[in-house]
Amino acid sequence: MQIFDLMNLEAEGYENRKVNVFYQNESFKTRVIVLEAGGKIPECQMDTYVMFYVVKGEVTLSKNQETSILKENQVFITEPALLSMESAEGARLMGIQIKAGN
Repeated sequence: MQIFDLMNLEAEGYENRKVNVFYQNESFKTRVIVLEAGGKIPECQMDTYVMFYVVKGEVTLSKNQETSILKENQVFITEPALLSMESAEGARLMGIQIKAGN
């Protein structure tokens, strides 16, 4: 059995995001996302279903140019879409990519 502490997993910025993956199998990939104050993830076309759970802080999330605030302890789930996010004060999230058809 593995237990993951989302507040204590080490994470790097968007440019080096591959090291933030803490669990992966053929159906999904799970990573910690850390945005410093003023940090952002640029627009990206996701070909998978995606779930973001905010562990700490809040982010402004954009899906296909529609924008909303995602706050601490809230979760966002979407089908494949054009996504981006930024955080004015900084945030820590868990992101899960789920392959379509699984």
